[in-house]
Amino acid sequence: MRISTAQYYETQAANYQRNYSNAVATSNEASSLTKINTAADDPIGAGRLLALGQQSAILEQYKGNISSTKSALNLQETTLDAINTALARAKELGLAANNGFKTDADRSAYAEELGQIQQQVLGLMNSKDADGNYLFSGSKTDTAPYSQNADGTFTYNGDQTQINLGIGDGLTVGTNTTGWDAFQQTINTSRTQTAMTAPAVDDGRVVLSNGTVGTAATYNAKFSGGQPYTVSFLSSTQIKITDALGNDVTAEASQNGVISNSNGANQTVSFRGVDMKLNINLKPGDTNPDAVIAGHSFQLSASPDSFTTARSPGNPSTAVITGSTITNPSDYTNTFPANGSTVLKFTSATAFDLYAAPITADSKPISSGTMVGGNAVAAGVTFAIGGTPASGDQFSIQSNNHQTQNVLDTLGQMITALKAPIDGDPVAKQKFQGTMESALGNIDSAVNQIGTAVTSIGARGQALEEQSTTNDSLTAANATTQSSIRDSDPAEVMTRLTLQQTMLQAAQLAFSKISQLSLFDRI
Repeated sequence: MRISTAQYYETQAANYQRNYSNAVATSNEASSLTKINTAADDPIGAGRLLALGQQSAILEQYKGNISSTKSALNLQETTLDAINTALARAKELGLAANNGFKTDADRSAYAEELGQIQQQVLGLMNSKDADGNYLFSGSKTDTAPYSQNADGTFTYNGDQTQINLGIGDGLTVGTNTTGWDAFQQTINTSRTQTAMTAPAVDDGRVVLSNGTVGTAATYNAKFSGGQPYTVSFLSSTQIKITDALGNDVTAEASQNGVISNSNGANQTVSFRGVDMKLNINLKPGDTNPDAVIAGHSFQLSASPDSFTTARSPGNPSTAVITGSTITNPSDYTNTFPANGSTVLKFTSATAFDLYAAPITADSKPISSGTMVGGNAVAAGVTFAIGGTPASGDQFSIQSNNHQTQNVLDTLGQMITALKAPIDGDPVAKQKFQGTMESALGNIDSAVNQIGTAVTSIGARGQALEEQSTTNDSLTAANATTQSSIRDSDPAEVMTRLTLQQTMLQAAQLAFSKISQLSLFDRI
C-alpha cells in the first residue's frame, strides 16, 4: 500500500489534534475537578445529574416549606397559649365572684376586668402573622376571624379550610389552625333551660337552675328524645320527673328524686346527663315545709335555637329584623337548612322569599310568604320586622343550636351576670350562681378545645421534625451521588494529564523527525 505525503501529513495532523484536544480537556478537568462540563462529556451521566439536580431543588423547596410551617405553627401555639393564660385568669375571677360573700361592687369590678380579658382574647383570636395574614381565618387570610354583632355576641367570619404544604414526596402538612377548630367547636355545657310552670307567681321558695351538661354521652343519647320534661315537687324532699309523653322517669334522676329541704342548701339534681342546682328557700313561718313546697313545678328542655341577623349594606330601606322566634318547630325542623344559614329577601314591601345561603343564579326559595302585622313567617320562624321593607331588601340569618359556643360569648354572658345587682336578694344570688357555674363549665370546655388544637400543632411539629431528618438524609445522599458522577479524582486526573502531555510531546517529536525524511535522501 502506498501512502502519499499529503495523506501522511493529514493523518498525523488529525492524531495530533485529537491528542491535543484530549490534553486540553483533561487540563480543564484538572482545573475544575469536574468530569462533566457538557452533556457531550458523558450523556448518561449528564442525564442522571439533571434528574438529581431536580430532586435537589425539590428537597430545597421542602426545606423552605418546613421552615415556614414551623414558624407559622410556633406563632399559632404561642397565641393559643396566651389565650389559655387569659382564660385561666377569667376562671379565677369567675370562681371568686361566685363566692357568696362578694358584694355588687366586687362583682362590678370583676366585670370590668373580664371585659378587658374579653377584648384581649378577641385581639389574640384576630392575630396576624408577619405578612399581615390572619392566623385563624382558614383560607380567608385577609378577613378578621371574629367580629361583634349588634346584640353583643360574636360571629366567626373565617372558613374551615386547612392550607397544606408539601414537605416530602407525597406528604403534606397543614400550616394553619382555623378558628372553627380552635374556638367554634367548643362544647356548650349550658344548652338546657328551666321555666317555672307553678305557681303562677314565683314565690322564691324553689330555685332550679337551667342546668349544665355534665355527661355529654348520656345527654346526647337520652335527653333530647324525651323533652320537654316536667319536674314536679311532691314534697320538700321528693321530686318527680315525667317526659313529654307523661312517662315517669324519676328513677333516672340522682337519688331517685330524693332531695334535701335544708333551707338555702345548694344541692345538685342530675338527670340524663344534666346537672341542675336546686335551692329550697323556706320563709319565716313555714312550719310545714312539705305543704309550701309541694305543687311547685318546672319545665326542663333543651335551649331552642336562636338567630343572629344582619341587614345587607345595600338595602334600599332602613328596615331591620328586631326579633326571631321559632313558632312552628315541625316546619323549622323539616325546612330550615341544616347549616343554619339563610337569606330573607323582600320582593315588595310585604312579599318575601327565604333562601338557603348563599344565593346563586339557580337558587330557589325554601319558603315564601307575605308579611302580616310586621311579622314575616318563614320555615317555622317568625321574624319581627322593624320599619317598612323595600323590594330588594336582604337580611342574612344564622341560626345557633347552642351545641357549641365560642368563649367570647361565654365571657359576655359572665360580664352581663356580674353587672346585675343581687345584694339582699337570695333568690337572685342563687340564680346568679347557677349562671356562673354554667359559664365556668364553658370556660373549661373552651380550654379543652384549645388544648386539642395545641395537640394537633404539636403532632404536626413532630411530623415536620421527622420529615426534616429524612429530607436531610436524602439531600446528603443526593449530593454524594452527584459528586460521584460529576467530580474527578485529582490523582487520577493528574496522572492522565501527565501521560497525555507526554504522548503529545512524543507525537510532536516523531512528526518533526519523520517529516524530514524523503526518498531523495536515498538516491
